[in-house]
Amino acid sequence: MFNSLSDRLAATFKNLKGKGRLSEADIDATAREIRRALLDADVAVPVVREFIGHIKERSLGEEVSQALNPGQQVVKIVNDELVNILGGETRRLHLAKNPPTVIMLVGLQGAGKTTLAGKLSRHLKGQGHTPMLVAADLQRPNAVRQLQINGERAGVPVFAPHPGVSSEFEDATGDPVQVARDGVAEARARYNDIVIIDTAGRLGVDQELMRQAADIRAAVQPDEVLFVLDAMIGQDAVATAQAFNEGVGFTGVVLSKLDGDARGGAALSVRSVTGKPVMFASTGENLDDFEVFHPDRMASRILDMGDVMSLIEQAERSWDKAEAEKMARKFVDQEDFTLDDFLDQMQQIKKMGSMKKLLMMMPGAQGMRQQLEQFDDRQVDRIEAIIRSMTPHERVAPKIINGSRRARIARGSGVQVSEVNGLLERFGQAQKMMKKMAAGGGMPGMPGMPGGGGGARKGKGKGKKAKPRSGNPAKAAQEMRELEERRKRSAPQVPGSAFGQGADGAGFDPSSLNLPKGFEKYLGGGPGQ
Repeated sequence: MFNSLSDRLAATFKNLKGKGRLSEADIDATAREIRRALLDADVAVPVVREFIGHIKERSLGEEVSQALNPGQQVVKIVNDELVNILGGETRRLHLAKNPPTVIMLVGLQGAGKTTLAGKLSRHLKGQGHTPMLVAADLQRPNAVRQLQINGERAGVPVFAPHPGVSSEFEDATGDPVQVARDGVAEARARYNDIVIIDTAGRLGVDQELMRQAADIRAAVQPDEVLFVLDAMIGQDAVATAQAFNEGVGFTGVVLSKLDGDARGGAALSVRSVTGKPVMFASTGENLDDFEVFHPDRMASRILDMGDVMSLIEQAERSWDKAEAEKMARKFVDQEDFTLDDFLDQMQQIKKMGSMKKLLMMMPGAQGMRQQLEQFDDRQVDRIEAIIRSMTPHERVAPKIINGSRRARIARGSGVQVSEVNGLLERFGQAQKMMKKMAAGGGMPGMPGMPGGGGGARKGKGKGKKAKPRSGNPAKAAQEMRELEERRKRSAPQVPGSAFGQGADGAGFDPSSLNLPKGFEKYLGGGPGQ
């Protein structure tokens, strides 16, 4: 959604890097580029004017002039102002003291209200609530059936006493106000603690739409009225939001189709124009493509700083704790990392959603967006098919996979032999890295880490036999004798053991050698040795 805006802002901030001091001309040029980027993203003009005014005021003050890195300070100011324009803080649902909590969805036809009703119910059910959907949209063809299907997919009951219309040539005969009222009563009788009412929309704002929505609101007295806004409609988003706010009144905004290729100005405009917070965002077609709207995290995404907190929360929701503990034990016990383990980890990652979306949450992801856009999520399925085409023994001992086995695996998984070769090669490298980390060697090639590239140079340091420095043969022989005497004096003088212990092995602790699990039985001292 914000790719174009992110690219423009990144290019603008690049011009500030390396400058020890920013002149007023530098700040004016930066503000001008930010203004153009926001206007191109369809942000409302009054919002842009206020936003740029705050940035220039803070950038020309002591906050930047006294900063050690003025360029980074300007980026921080822009981030702070973006957070403010998006709402400042996360707004949660206000639940009723006496259940059920009634949530009413309003918006234009095509904004995605019915789909969003299913997503919201799935989200609330995952938090331990017992929501019910109410089909009060009796005008759009098959809207009731669509809500019933979404309810089945979400595992949530749907109250639909009237089938609605099945084609655009039929006239709506049911009373949506009565349906909404009966739905709340049904939820109260069945002890559902949340009611989500899906209302009708229109292709444009009109009096009939507003009257019907206002009548439903007056009949059920909802705790939350959520305005569902299509994030792809551009500048018209502001006028539509104002019309609904004046005609019906809403308490929060839900942005739908945030995964589209539009420029995203609606998200930056609606909060400032209406004064109502953005509460949720729909980011895809699946029921799980739904998230709470966090202004600070969205600002970080726009400025290509990533959204690590959302990534962590998504992992916590999806990751199997028992599987994670199992892998941790294998890591501590220095057991081999097998292809079965690799398959389990891939399945855990797949539960988190699209790999492309996960990678786009990482800081700096916008810089490699072209590579990420070319990434095919089906590649993960192909890797899974390759591993599943192997025998259990081959997954545990991949070194036995010769040419004929590779050809058989390729045929079984429907891929080329080269893909099997590439997977085995990458897995071998990962297995070596896991072994080195488990043995306490640290990450290979990391300066300053154990086992990394920042240690002593090869051939120097501990473990290399000392040599005499003198070139004179007599002096060299004398130095060698002195070195041997020093080594003998420093070595433990206990007879009968090559490990410097007594002949009976007293005081020897095999665990101190950091050997693989179970290896101590070969060191003697155990039964039958």
